Amino acid sequence: MSFKNPYYFIMLLALIPYIIWYIMRYKKSLPSLSMPSTEKYQVAGQSLRLRLLHLPFVLRVVLFVLIIIILARPQAKHSWTDQDVEGIDIMLSVDVSTSMLAQDFKPNRVVALKQLAERFIEKRHNDNIGLTFFAGEAYTQCPLTTDHAVLMNLYGSADDEMAAKGVIDDGTAIGDGIMNSLLRLRESKSKSKVIILLTDGVNNAGNISPLTAAEIAKQQNVRIYTIGIGRNGMAPYPLQAPYSGTVMVPVEIDEPTMNKISQQTGGQYFRATNNAALAEIYDEIDQMERTKFRVQQYSKRSELFMPFALLAFFVFLLELITRLFVLKRLP
Repeated sequence: MSFKNPYYFIMLLALIPYIIWYIMRYKKSLPSLSMPSTEKYQVAGQSLRLRLLHLPFVLRVVLFVLIIIILARPQAKHSWTDQDVEGIDIMLSVDVSTSMLAQDFKPNRVVALKQLAERFIEKRHNDNIGLTFFAGEAYTQCPLTTDHAVLMNLYGSADDEMAAKGVIDDGTAIGDGIMNSLLRLRESKSKSKVIILLTDGVNNAGNISPLTAAEIAKQQNVRIYTIGIGRNGMAPYPLQAPYSGTVMVPVEIDEPTMNKISQQTGGQYFRATNNAALAEIYDEIDQMERTKFRVQQYSKRSELFMPFALLAFFVFLLELITRLFVLKRLP
């Protein structure tokens, strides 16, 4: 805690002559009566009024001190600070097509991505991070934000089966997923801008080809890290109601195109075949994408006088009641 006007504390020196005056006045007011012996009065108990005799004086001193503290304006100390931090703008572009319900990841690809994305986001304290979903079409689930709690809430509340239920068109529009993320990064002033694209298929929908979108990303100095999701060979896929169980389906990832997208933009392609491999990929990207920059942070000062003011008001009332009623003097 600091004080805006600390020079007011000099006024506390006025308490010294006041205390001296009070002591001298008290001594002069003591009654004097010659007695042959005072031994029998030494065991006499003190009345409540006598015990509280000096209470108004103490309360006035406390009140004076509190008023001085209020005038000095106590404040919570905050200030501008320069700090070196690491942060970039990242858009997660996530495939949510029906094929992402395959269970070669536990419990399936969509849920595994959510869980690992949350761990990745928690590490990126200073980053602006946004989220794009794509299947046969693409849309922004969350724009760039540093409020990662909101981001994960929006990610977690998304329907895992939105494509299967017809909420969005099914398919794999990789180019549209990239373009939607680029639109969100367009106004970014960050020196480092990144798209992390996660898909398990081959581009078969959308209005723009993946390589054309990658060329636009290159022109905007946006790096794209592509991650192919799915184990090699066949993967179990859950049957839709009213059927139950799973059926084995082939895993088809257009790795040549994914490689070209990353190479063209200065990123890198990864292949995730299980939960552990995907976690390692996130950790590797986390280590590669660290950009230091200097920021100036400001925290405003907050006034702390209110508790002292309330206490001063209470002390004033207590002194007034004690003086006028408990220790009332007869003229």
